[in-house]
Parts: sequence; structure tokens; C-alpha cells
Amino acid sequence: MELSVVDLAPYLAIRDQGGCRREEEEEQMVALCAAVSRSLRETGALLVKDPRCSAEDNDRFIDMMERYFECSDSFKRLQERPHLHYQVGVTPEGVEVPRSLVDEDMKEKLSKMPKVFQPSTPEGPDPKWRYMWRVGPRPSNTRFQELNSEPVIPEGFPDWQETMDLWGHKMISAIEVVAEMAATGFGLPKDAFTSLMKQGPHLLAPTGSDLKRHGIEGKVFAGYHYDLNFLTIHGRSRFPGLNIWLRNGQKVPVKVPVGCLLIQTGKQIEWLTGGECLAGMHEVVVNNRTLDAVEQARQQNRSLWRVSSTLFAHIASDATLKPLGHFAESPLAVNYPTMLAGEFVEQELSVINLKGKTSSS
Repeated sequence: MELSVVDLAPYLAIRDQGGCRREEEEEQMVALCAAVSRSLRETGALLVKDPRCSAEDNDRFIDMMERYFECSDSFKRLQERPHLHYQVGVTPEGVEVPRSLVDEDMKEKLSKMPKVFQPSTPEGPDPKWRYMWRVGPRPSNTRFQELNSEPVIPEGFPDWQETMDLWGHKMISAIEVVAEMAATGFGLPKDAFTSLMKQGPHLLAPTGSDLKRHGIEGKVFAGYHYDLNFLTIHGRSRFPGLNIWLRNGQKVPVKVPVGCLLIQTGKQIEWLTGGECLAGMHEVVVNNRTLDAVEQARQQNRSLWRVSSTLFAHIASDATLKPLGHFAESPLAVNYPTMLAGEFVEQELSVINLKGKTSSS
């Protein structure tokens, strides 16, 4: 199955022109918003093309992150902040624990899946590194200061802040448009989601997986899990390996076309829609397509670090999570009690081993 690709250019052009819209423009806006909400509801994922986010921007970002992850472990650990739950700086390999290893309810559900759709079984914590970089303004007063901490900049990377901020802000802009479109498609006010995202602890969180060491078919870089945030967005990786699960339980390998961005639903949008959208399950595993890309990279003398240009868009820590609008009337709404987004994030981090050892997903 191929995921839907939604070009955001027509929506942006109509939205930004101002004034009254022609009838055909209004119909086009409605159709685009319906396509976004339908894809998020049915598949938990969406491919978008955003004219403001170029493949060149993505490449510049990945080039820099490859240089960083190729540095020694001892250098990278200088940017480690475990006392802040790894929500800024680097998270070393072997720290993030796949949800499927520690969540008993999830393990029971996996055992009942058809074999063909079951995820790969991790050997332990994920053998990937991650870097957390805050994007956008943070609140001056918050009950969750550790989730809104100052960024960490590694020595020897003079273009670090500019590159991270450029790509991070572009991806946040794409997320905000998708959030607007999804809200409209779900029959909510256009700003229902984006108003809650203001000053959220958004994190540009690229992962680095060493294919020189771990390039073995079946190696699990990121065990089966969902993301705890609102929406997750990725640029195209240079090495395949991402699998997602559709709402019907089908396992699908993801191919992100050049120039496209992948968006996945997180747990916070599940909360806000009362289960209408479910947090998308996914994993990253070395497969034969990954190994083909590794061989090509070797021949071209390119880096063998698999970098994902992942960004986690969050609801603001001090904002309230609860089913919105008509979703509050859903029979499933009782499964999503009212709570602060920051409290929810702290609970989730404690399960996956990033709190209490003093990342998102």
C-alpha cells in the first residue's frame, strides 16, 4: 500500500491570499483538509510536499548530523544530559528502551498478531544515538522546566545552531499547516490544535545508527513503539528501514519520495481526538533495501551512519490534554482523562527509561 501524498502548496496559496474565496477554492480547501484527516485517522501517517522544505535543506541537515555521529563516543557524551531526562543534548545508544519490551499490555497484543504483521523482536535497548534540539520559544513560567531546558551546542560545529534552527523551523511550519488542515477535516476550529502547540517543547531529534557496526539484516535500531508527542515529522533518510502499522494492523514498509516529508500521529493527538486518531506504531529495522543502500554508500565513499531527520511536535507542557469539541462526546472519551501535557510526557518518559535514570518516543 502506498501512503497518500498531499501537496500543501494549493492550501498555502489559497489560505495566504486573504479575502473572499471562490467557490471552487473553498471546495478544494475542504477536499484537501478531508484528505489529511482521513489519512491520519485510517493509517496514522501521511506524506506531504511542502514548497518551503526543500530536499537541499534536508541534505544539509543530514550532512552535518553524519559528521557529528561519526565523532568519538567520548566526544558525543560531553553533550549528554541524563538529569534532564535526555530532553536536550545527546542520548547514547543503549538508553532508549522499546515500548514493546516493557509494556505488558502491548506484549500481549503483539502475541495475538498474525505472524506476518508482528514486529521484529529487539535484543534490548535501541542501539541508536539521538540528539535533542529545542525548536521555537519556550514559556518563561512553566511547571515542567526540565522539559523546556536550554539547548546544548557541541564544540567544533560553527554552523550547528543555524542548520538545526533552519530545518527545525521549516518542519514545524509544515506540521502547523497539517495541524490546521487536520482540525478542519475533523470538524474542529482551524486553530484547535495549533493554539495548544504554542510554546510547546518541540524537539528536532535526529537519530544516528551505525551501519558499519550494526548493518546486519534484521538488526532492530528502533523497536516497535508509538511516539508520545502530538505529531512527528521526518525528512527522507538515506537508508531505508522504517515500518509502520496501519489502523487495521497491517505492517507496511515506508518509502518516502525525494522532496517529501513523512508525518506520523503521536499519543497526544490520540488524546485530543478521543481515540479517533490512534498513535501510529512503527519500528526501524535493517532490511535488504537498507543493505543495498549501504553497499551503494560504500562504493561512493559516503557515511554509513543512518540519520533520521525527526522532529517531535508537542502540545505545550502546561496546556491541558483532553478530547476536544465533539470528540468529548465519543464513548471512548473516558479512556482519555483530563491532564496536563507535561504530566503525560513525564509518565511516558518514565516507562521508556528516559526519566528516573538521573526522548521522546
